Amino acid sequence: MLKIELLESFIAVAESGNLSKAAEILCRTQSTISLQIKKLEESVGQPLLLRDNKGVTLTESGKTLLNYAYKMIQLSSQAIDELKDCQNREVIRLGVPTDYINRYLDSCLLEFIREFTCIELVIDTDVSGNLYKRLHKGEFDVIVATHWQVPAAGHGELLFERRFHWVAAKNGNAHLRETVPMALYPENCPIRAQVFANHQMSMRPMSVLLSTPSPAAMCMAVENDLVIAPIAEFRISDKMQVIDPIKHNIPPLPTFNESLYLNPDTQTDATHQLIHLIKANVAELGEVSPKL
Repeated sequence: MLKIELLESFIAVAESGNLSKAAEILCRTQSTISLQIKKLEESVGQPLLLRDNKGVTLTESGKTLLNYAYKMIQLSSQAIDELKDCQNREVIRLGVPTDYINRYLDSCLLEFIREFTCIELVIDTDVSGNLYKRLHKGEFDVIVATHWQVPAAGHGELLFERRFHWVAAKNGNAHLRETVPMALYPENCPIRAQVFANHQMSMRPMSVLLSTPSPAAMCMAVENDLVIAPIAEFRISDKMQVIDPIKHNIPPLPTFNESLYLNPDTQTDATHQLIHLIKANVAELGEVSPKL
C-alpha cells in the first residue's frame, strides 16, 4: 500500500530536484525525506531516483509513479473535502407506493440522488394505507400515496389523478367465470378497499386468488388468464383487454388521486427540494400509456 505521506515527499523531491529543498518545503529534515523515499522504493520494489552531485532525477519507474502520485493525492484531497462537507449528512425518509417505485425512480428520485450527494435518501415502499399510518407515527418526512378522496387542505397536495381499469387476458375467459377470480393489492390498499366497498350483493361473487404488492406479478397473472385485476392505465399491455364493470357486473372503480403528504415537524430546505422535484415531474409520473 502506498502511503499518502510518502507520496507527498516523493512529489516534493521530484518537483524540487533536491532532497534538501524538498525537506524545506515540507518542514522536515533531509534524513526524514531520504528515509521516506527509501520506504517508497521498497514498497514498489524499484529505484525511483538517480542521485548525483547536482541533485536527483527520476528513473523511468519514478516518472510512472509520479503520474499516479498526483492522481492519488488529488483523490485523497477530494475525499477529505467531501467528507468534511457531508459530516452533518441529512437524511430524508420518503415513502412511495410499492407499485410505483420504479416510475418515481426513473422520473425524479435518481436525479435527486445524483444532485444532492450530501443527503441520504431513505426510500421505503408500502401500500398507501400503511404509508398514511406510518407517516402519522413519525416514520416518514414525505410520502406519496394514493386515495379515492382529494387530500384536505393543509394535509396534503394533489399531484394528479390516476385511472385504474378492470383488465382481463386478451381473448381469455377468466372474466366470464361464474365466480370472478381476482388479483388485488394487499390489505390497507385504497384500491382494494374500494373494490370491496363498491361490491353489491346483486353483483357476481368474487374470489381473491392473488394478493400481492407486486404489479409485475399481478399483470403476469392477468396475462395468463388466471385472474382479472384493477390495473393502472400505464401498465395495461397489448396482452390485456379492458372490461366494462357494468357489463360484467363487478364493482366500479373510482378515479384515484395521487398526492404528497408531509410530516410538518421534519420539513427542511432539502425536503422542499425533493418535493419541488417530484412536482416538476408530475406530467411524466401521471402520463398514460400510448397503448390505450
